Amino acid sequence: MTDTNTQPTSPQGNQWLKPYYFSRAAFSAVWVLAAFTVGKSMPGAAAALLLVYPAWDAAANFVDARRNGGLQKNLPQSLNMVASGVTAVGVAIALGISMNAVLGVFGVWAVLSGLFQLATGVRRWKHHGAQWAMIASGAQSALAGTFFVRQATAPTVPGITDIAPYAAFGAFYFLLSALWLVVSDMRRRKPGSIQA
Repeated sequence: MTDTNTQPTSPQGNQWLKPYYFSRAAFSAVWVLAAFTVGKSMPGAAAALLLVYPAWDAAANFVDARRNGGLQKNLPQSLNMVASGVTAVGVAIALGISMNAVLGVFGVWAVLSGLFQLATGVRRWKHHGAQWAMIASGAQSALAGTFFVRQATAPTVPGITDIAPYAAFGAFYFLLSALWLVVSDMRRRKPGSIQA
């Protein structure tokens, strides 16, 4: 099977990334909305949302890696999948301890997943457009993670609304990447157009 990460940039090569980025943006946006509504007022719903978020990320990275040549050919996505899966288990354990522990787990995960996402963006830079947004998102995720870890040691008890802005920025970057690919493909289809 051909690894699409090694294919030249083309509208066909971006056909997977556009719906993938749109779906990730949509999920994160819905998650943020749920966090600020039912998650804010219902502890059980908040716990479920906190478990679902890293589990979804693990599944998304698995599908992305499989779609682009397999897990062995896509090490950053594979590592991100493992980190997210372990995080889901870690959140389940931390929920029985405290929300500070949950925030700490999310912080470590944000650092790792951000670095893996940054690596994926760099790896795709030559073959797909809009990777600058994914690189920026990965870097910001890593920075947010360090803030979460520091905040987790504070005496103040955090809540799901402290994590929701992190997911909101993720939704923004995925949406921006998807829209940028759409625009890039439209420009590329124009006769005589030159790719930037």
